[in-house]
Amino acid sequence: MSAQSTTTREVTLTRLDGRRSGSPHPPQELWTPRGPSRRSVLAGAAGLGGTALLGGCAGAGTSPGGGSDSIDVLMVNNPQMIDLQALTEEHFTRPTGIRVNYTVLPENDVRDKIAQEFSSQAGTYDVASISNYETPFYSQLGWILPLDEFFDADPDFDQADILPSMSTALTGDDGRIYAEPFYGESSFLMYRADVFEQLGIELSAQPTWEEVADIAARIDRKVPGAPGMRGIALRGQPGWGQVFAPLTTVVNTFGGTWFEEDWTSRVNAPEFVEATNFYVDLVRAHAPLGSAQAGFAECLNALTQGQAAMWYDATSAAGSLDAEDSPVAGRMGYAPAPVKETESSGWLFAWSWAIQTASAKREAAWRFISWASGKEYEELVGNEVGWASVPSGKRTSTYENSEYRSSAGPFWEPTQQSILAARPDDPGVQPRPAPGIQFVAIPEFANLGTLTSQGVSAAIAGSTTVEEALDTGQDLATTQVTERYQS
Repeated sequence: MSAQSTTTREVTLTRLDGRRSGSPHPPQELWTPRGPSRRSVLAGAAGLGGTALLGGCAGAGTSPGGGSDSIDVLMVNNPQMIDLQALTEEHFTRPTGIRVNYTVLPENDVRDKIAQEFSSQAGTYDVASISNYETPFYSQLGWILPLDEFFDADPDFDQADILPSMSTALTGDDGRIYAEPFYGESSFLMYRADVFEQLGIELSAQPTWEEVADIAARIDRKVPGAPGMRGIALRGQPGWGQVFAPLTTVVNTFGGTWFEEDWTSRVNAPEFVEATNFYVDLVRAHAPLGSAQAGFAECLNALTQGQAAMWYDATSAAGSLDAEDSPVAGRMGYAPAPVKETESSGWLFAWSWAIQTASAKREAAWRFISWASGKEYEELVGNEVGWASVPSGKRTSTYENSEYRSSAGPFWEPTQQSILAARPDDPGVQPRPAPGIQFVAIPEFANLGTLTSQGVSAAIAGSTTVEEALDTGQDLATTQVTERYQS
């Protein structure tokens, strides 16, 4: 995984090849883990910033900084954020006088840097893009500010318009909201409808994973005029928010779980092993070469460049696939996340803005958040970039907007349905000790998931077996979580 350069200018128009979403899911109800205390949260949070030291790479770049008329924003390099950078100078800085110094990193790297920066409370960054996975822990640790007083004094922001599931996911255990979503998502199956029609392939309204595997085999290198097209693209890059984002949803619907209700670890249980073997075999047999290091960006490129005919990933990817300048615009179809034992299996996730508690520029930071997550920003993106590229999945008004519905016609309804069908409090076939669909909502999961994912990626590359990888994961889960939480 190569490091991406950071951006600390007021605005950059450079498009970065980075991953975008996918990662975790929000609890629909507030929840306090059974067993762990604040001490456990502090101990587990140490792992949130430890993955870079254990196996990540740091992005290089200049240091942030600016005067009283500027703020520093640390964010992931997803397509929606790149559009944000391009629009900032003219549409935010000029009318407000507030310059924005962006530091932009790939997902694995930005998570590590945010954890390190916010845990130190140095105040270097005023705003950061965090997910609904981190928000509960960061709020409990006092790293980020509650935002209620800001949006209460800013009626134009219209907090009531934020989808309830997103607001709940970003609420702390004190009932206050600590982050505002920039965009929200679930997951679904994206496929080349024109290729399916060409080969006479019909997809069920609710596909199963067995069906998807059969279709991948039927397509793989058999498309007239596109002999190199592979059956499916799937993430294989190490990271709890990379390969384990889609894979954990497969584990759920195959009947597996990371932990039973009493925190007994089940990482090498038969259902978990079966699901992981299925996923690894599917990638090895029918995905493009190099999939052991493929993240969101690589899979997106595989679809847009005609290297693969299907992709299971974040619903937010549809905005890029059906964007006006996309080579596959108008050729895509969208179906619910494939299942096996469960009725649904899509995830729930939000990239969101939070203000560091140590920030000395809180009012300016809120003005940025209010703009970037506001209704008018969505209108701006629709008019300047295209309605298909609107950072959606967070506001009720978006799905009531006729222009958005028209431009996002192929995917807006499947996206909305996937978000509504997501069940973070009940994602599998057995009771869970914590909510989460593609993650377990405990701070220790970041380190556990990332370390276990390294073995899974190695299995995709052919240098180890799934069984060996999950045996290692089981040992980690037992020592890092089970023993702590059961005691």
